[in-house]
Amino acid sequence: MLVERIEELKKSSVRNTIEERIREFESVSGRKRIFSELCFCILTANYSASGGMRIQKAIDDGFLTLDEGELERRLRELGHRFPNARASYIVAAREKLDALLESLRRLNGEKLRSWIVRNIKGIGYKEASHFLRNIGRLDYAIIDFHIIDLLVSEDLIERPKTLTKKRYLEIESVLRDLGKRTGLRLGELDLYLWYLETGKILK
Repeated sequence: MLVERIEELKKSSVRNTIEERIREFESVSGRKRIFSELCFCILTANYSASGGMRIQKAIDDGFLTLDEGELERRLRELGHRFPNARASYIVAAREKLDALLESLRRLNGEKLRSWIVRNIKGIGYKEASHFLRNIGRLDYAIIDFHIIDLLVSEDLIERPKTLTKKRYLEIESVLRDLGKRTGLRLGELDLYLWYLETGKILK
């Protein structure tokens, strides 16, 4: 049963690694780092977290300074699948950065996530949740195919044909209940579930 598997992991060295990662998320602050995490989440959509991390490290300040053509060239050199679209999304997100920082100050919960989805091109519910978790807002579920596969295999959900907003929130409710049963916030629970499914702890 999934609760027992998570409880076993909480007794292992995996817990220390996850707690260290959570502290890293909670330490993120400042314009540059917050925007870098947003760009990471734009990059990982329909790509990979490991690839996004590699490109994030390589480009660094360039997310804020490179023009769209230069950014597209760098993304292409670094092997991203969608250099044109992602460069366009990142440059558009730059124009929304002040509004994003203001929203992070004054909004929370579903209002904050909905604002991000409405206003940042290339960001859906999964990516908005991922971004918020990676800057220390831990009350959102990151529902990707790894998490869906695990929940389906445990008979906790039926596999969705498409992940609409309504279905996303329904699955998030299932995960929220699982978090209560294991004493974990959604952002922490995600790392345990990802480890169970992939054997990795990324971000």
